[in-house]
Amino acid sequence: MTVQLDLPDDIAQGLGSVREVSRRALESFGLEEFRAGRLSQAELRRLLGLSRYELDGFLKAHGELVDYPIEEFERQRQALRQAGF
Repeated sequence: MTVQLDLPDDIAQGLGSVREVSRRALESFGLEEFRAGRLSQAELRRLLGLSRYELDGFLKAHGELVDYPIEEFERQRQALRQAGF
């Protein structure tokens, strides 16, 4: 889906490049949808093209606590043990 924003030229000029504005708009949209419960972490990660760790940083930078289920922690701990750590 493509979404288009129409901004007055005088306002748009002060906001940065089209690419920068597009990225900020996408991040803002995604963050609000995540906060409203309409996007999961996995969906937000896909929307923004981020790795899981990058998404954690993104969410923390925007004041969101990262939900880290104990099962995921245990899975990663087991993987580290198998790798010799």
